[in-house]
Amino acid sequence: SFVIHNVIHMRTIEVRRLKSDSVIPPMAEVSALLDELGEGHAIDTVNWESHTYRPEVRFNIAWGDREIYIKYYVRETNVKAEKSRTNEMVCEDSCVEFFVAPAEDGIYYNFEFNPIGTALMGSGHGRHDSVRADETVVNGIRRLTTMGDEPFSEKRGDISWSLTLAIPLGAFFHHKVEKLAGKTFRANFYKCGDMLSNPHYVTWNPVGTEQPDYHRPEYFGELKFI
Repeated sequence: SFVIHNVIHMRTIEVRRLKSDSVIPPMAEVSALLDELGEGHAIDTVNWESHTYRPEVRFNIAWGDREIYIKYYVRETNVKAEKSRTNEMVCEDSCVEFFVAPAEDGIYYNFEFNPIGTALMGSGHGRHDSVRADETVVNGIRRLTTMGDEPFSEKRGDISWSLTLAIPLGAFFHHKVEKLAGKTFRANFYKCGDMLSNPHYVTWNPVGTEQPDYHRPEYFGELKFI
């Protein structure tokens, strides 16, 4: 087994309530309100010498009565969105990811999205038992993207895109998450592109594995909903 010699720092975010008057605010409003939170948090940790390319990636996060809101801001040299069906391997495209454990029972959820909002969602205790979520659950995640909704093959250049998400609390189907205030979740945020010309794996909280592996909840940071 791989022994971790360095102590991994656990990052923490204090997640504030979205300043909206709506219980289910329109996605354009969610996007604008997340922009108001400033430059946000960087997904900028290069953990593996085998993959040193680091796109510019940041995110903002907030919460509401029924949803968790996240907006990713990405600037990269290659972008791709070939996957168009729910639960396809969007990690092979340009991909932003949110892995989160709402409780201390070892179960986490992985939410993965390409630039046109195609989503893969799974849950389990680790890579060995992770199971894809039912499409009806995944379809409940609201999405707003700047790259449209039509699949496209790899483009090169200085490309910026963003993706805004509203993840309903009901998406945590192994748990009963009814309100977020005062709760602490463990989580990590990722950007990858397994099949891009410049494959990369960058993380928000550092990951101390020998090879790229996002399914490692022991390296999640903390989200404190205040």
